[in-house]
Amino acid sequence: MLGTVLITGGAGFIGSHLADYLLERGDRVVALDSLDTGRLKNLDQAGRHPNFRYVQGSVLDELVVDELMHECDTVVHLAAAVGVKLIVERPLRSLTTNIRGSEIVMEAAHRYRRKVLVTSSSEIYGKNSNGPLSEASDRILGSPKVARWAYSTAKAVDEILAYAYYKERGLPTIVVRLFNTVGPRQSPAYGMVMPRLVRQALAGEPITVHGDGEQTRCFCHVSDVVDGLVRLLEEEAAVGEVFNVGATHEISILELARTIVARTGSSSPIFLVPYEEAYESGFEDMRRRVPDTTRMTSLTGWVPARDLDQILLEIIAEASAECPVRSARDVTPFGL
Repeated sequence: MLGTVLITGGAGFIGSHLADYLLERGDRVVALDSLDTGRLKNLDQAGRHPNFRYVQGSVLDELVVDELMHECDTVVHLAAAVGVKLIVERPLRSLTTNIRGSEIVMEAAHRYRRKVLVTSSSEIYGKNSNGPLSEASDRILGSPKVARWAYSTAKAVDEILAYAYYKERGLPTIVVRLFNTVGPRQSPAYGMVMPRLVRQALAGEPITVHGDGEQTRCFCHVSDVVDGLVRLLEEEAAVGEVFNVGATHEISILELARTIVARTGSSSPIFLVPYEEAYESGFEDMRRRVPDTTRMTSLTGWVPARDLDQILLEIIAEASAECPVRSARDVTPFGL
């Protein structure tokens, strides 16, 4: 048992699932969230539990973070600016939240000697499209003027802070690099590809695939990710280390779109949208992003339990309740 767990970003997609999981097994949970990207609806299940408490506030508020840290035994730091769309459109906010927010959380954790799990991102690896990527793989970045690489750098600073606090001050820190986590409650609003494509298909809208669609990703169900996070928190040998957490089955985004069309029974056409139209001029993407999870599996025995078909069934079922299928618009797909 972890006792009382503070989850920053607790009303978010991953944070709310983590709260449900911890409460079900008997832990107590305090969720801190500013609701900038999180949603209170995500906490409907947790909110009915007597061992749950929600606090609306920001990780940038030092007094609030200090007070909550004092009350808790463990912290999972999930609060961050997320999603390619948000990062490109609001780079300053992303940098401030991700760097200063992490600094405040780790300062407070150090004051009260709390174990802290810091969630980083596969964006750390930048344009490194080799694979599978191990935790020791090189970072390959473009210009700092490109918002995506500024975000990658911010997450690297988070990791460096965690390592420094562990090495110099003995703070028990764990760093996790998440790869394309998906599942129920994930919003399409910030550029998350799977919920966006599913909702387009169900609405009969043209399905927009960015670039040439041949870029590949690996999608891991949020419940599997949550299981991995808890395993690491309970494993003393994880302290001071970094772990990739994600699925290893690759699929191109174009093939994903075609699979979604088939699973939903939609007649939506698929359009290829150049990156400069989808985001901004100079936007860069990586061709392949596949994690090597050997370190995670060797230490904890963790492997994802759900495959892509199971993931799509859940996401389509959730989205169907919000967006009934209708006929596709009278448009012609771009060469597909």
